[in-house]
Amino acid sequence: MKLLVARRSDAILLGVMLFVMAGLWMVPIISALNRSLVFNGTDNYVKILTEPTAGVTIYQTYLNSSIIAAGHAFLVVTVSSLAGFAFSKLWLPGMNWLYYVVVVCLAVPATAVIVPLFHTLKSLGLLDSYWAVILPETALTLPFGVLLMRNYFDSLPNDYMEAAMIDGASIRQVFRFVYLPMARPAAINLGVLCVMWSFQDFLLPLLFITKPELTTASMAVSTFKQYLSFTPDNIGKYNASLVLLAIPALILVIAGQRFIRQGLTSGGIKE
Repeated sequence: MKLLVARRSDAILLGVMLFVMAGLWMVPIISALNRSLVFNGTDNYVKILTEPTAGVTIYQTYLNSSIIAAGHAFLVVTVSSLAGFAFSKLWLPGMNWLYYVVVVCLAVPATAVIVPLFHTLKSLGLLDSYWAVILPETALTLPFGVLLMRNYFDSLPNDYMEAAMIDGASIRQVFRFVYLPMARPAAINLGVLCVMWSFQDFLLPLLFITKPELTTASMAVSTFKQYLSFTPDNIGKYNASLVLLAIPALILVIAGQRFIRQGLTSGGIKE
C-alpha cells in the first residue's frame, strides 16, 4: 500500500514538473504570436507570405531547407545502413579498429573543421550550392548514423544470414532483402533526426551560402532581422516571419515523435 502511494505521489510530482516546464517553453511562443499581430494584425502574415523579403520569399526558404534536408538524410541513411551492416555482420582484418576510428569522430566539433571544409568546398567549386551544406552535414552526422545502425544490426540474429547464404543468396542480397527490411525502424528514426537537424542547422548554411535565392529557413531568421528594420510597421512582420519559419520544425517534431521514440531503443536488446 505504501509503495502504491509513493508511486502515485512520484507520478503527480513528475506531472507537475512537466506541466511547469511546458509552460516555460510556451512563454516565448505565446510572446512571438502576440507580437506578430501588433499594428497590422493578420496582415503581417499576409505580407510575409506574399511579398519577398531581402530578395527571397518564405516559400523559397522552405524549399531550400527541404532539398538540403532530403539530401542529407538520404546520404546518411544509405551510407550508415551499409556501414552498420558491414561492421556488424562481416569480418575483415582491422574492422574493429576502423569502427573505433569512426566512433571517435563523434567527438570532433563542427567548428574544428570549418576552415578545412571551406577550402575543400572552394577548391571543388561547390560553394553557394546545395551540396556545400549537404556534404558537410552528411560527414558530421555519419559517425552517429553508423553507431546507431551497427547497434541495431547487432541486435538481429546471425541465423538469418546463414540461412539465406545456404539458399544461395549473396551478401548484397542478404543485406537488401533480409536485414535492411528488419532495420527499417532504425533507418526511419535516423532519417527523421537528420531532417530535423538539417532544418535547425544555422552555422553551415551561413558560412557556405551567400546567394539570397539559396537562403534556408534557419538563415532567414537572421536575414529577415536585418532587412525588417524595427519600425512600428515592421515589428509585427518580423515576428510573423519567426512564427512561419518555426512551423516546419514544429511539424517535423510532431510527425517524427513516434519514430524517434522507437529509435531510442534501437539495438538496446540483443538476442
